[in-house]
Formats: sequence, C-alpha cells, structure tokens
Amino acid sequence: MRYAWGVMLVLEATLADGYLEALEETVRARVLPELERVPAERREELTRLAAFVRSRTDAGERAQLTFICTHNSRRSHLAQVWSQTAAAWYGVEGVETYSGGTEATAFDPRAVAALERAGFAVGRPGGDNPRYAVRFGPAAPEMFCFSKVYSDPPNPLEGFAAVMTCTAADEACPIVHGAALRVSLPYLDPKQADDTPEEARRYDERSLQIAAEMFYLMSRV
Repeated sequence: MRYAWGVMLVLEATLADGYLEALEETVRARVLPELERVPAERREELTRLAAFVRSRTDAGERAQLTFICTHNSRRSHLAQVWSQTAAAWYGVEGVETYSGGTEATAFDPRAVAALERAGFAVGRPGGDNPRYAVRFGPAAPEMFCFSKVYSDPPNPLEGFAAVMTCTAADEACPIVHGAALRVSLPYLDPKQADDTPEEARRYDERSLQIAAEMFYLMSRV
C-alpha cells in the first residue's frame, strides 16, 4: 500500500493503535521526522526491498526478510525488530522478519537496552544465548530474538530477502543461499563505543537510524 507523505500523517492515528505509549512517542517524535532525511543512495536499496515486499504481499504470499550481520548481536536484531514494528505501524500485512549472522554469539545487552529506551517491552531471560521476548504493544505478538546463523531455525531457507546490515557480512557472503533478493544496507557498529561514556548515545543513534530506514521501507510498500 502506497501513501503520500501528507496522507500518512492522517492515517497514523489509527495505524499506531495498540502501541506501547513510550514507543509511540519515540516513533512520532524521533523516527518519523527522519524519514525525509534518509540518504538517496540508501533510499534506492530500501525501494528495492519495498518492491519485494509488495510483490509478495500482492500475490498473497509471505514477505520474509532476514537481516544479516556477522555475529547477529546488534544491528541485525535492531533491524528485525524495527522492521516488524514499522510493518505494523503502516498496516502492511504478511511481513515476517528474522535475523541471523555468519556465526552465532548472543544478542548484546547494550542493544537490548537501546530497544527498551525506545519504548519496547523486553523480557530478559538468562543464559549464554538468551531468547529475548520483544513486544511493541500490549497485544502484539512476541518477537523472540536470539543469536543464530542466518540459515538456522526458525529463519526461512528459501524465497526470502537477505538484507546485509554490516560490511563484514556483506563481503563474507557475496551469495546468500536460498535468498530471492540480496540488499546491502550496512550500518556502523555501535560496538565501537562499548564501555565508554558515549555508549548509550551511540546505541540509541544507531537504533533510531535503523528505525527511520525501516519505517521509510514500509511506508513505500
């Protein structure tokens, strides 16, 4: 479904029903104002991805997006969560989002904290590779986020769009087996600020950049 920018503003009041209050405030105040500032070269890749989603949903099929980075610990998870959230905001049905890495580690607690600061509800289990349950609304389905290789369950094995969210994974995987589309959307790694006074600000900055681009994507479907 395609919306002109002005029409989008009118529709948002109903499309955002069911969002957690703090998250809705974040989207309106900090995410939506950035959509028009998404760089042209990234809009091109996002538009390719939107066309994939539209073609699948128009055919009555699921549009499966797998976001891939090296360790599946930060950027790919942020993209998975924000893209599913954006699809719900714009009423784009049939979208399923996943994430994976070229190797598995764990969903980094700093990235989890950035989602909580944005307003998401996050269940925090224990363990070496915990399965975080993330919600954007009280009645929204849980998104289970944990580190895995991109071909591990529950990720799809064929017909999905592979979205490369880091340069290292992009270079390491010139071919993603089973993917119907491969899109390059690398983001700077907030890990560079770990254990520094800039840590929270850098993670929030990256989370909101990814959010704006995922909202731009779904606004173009």
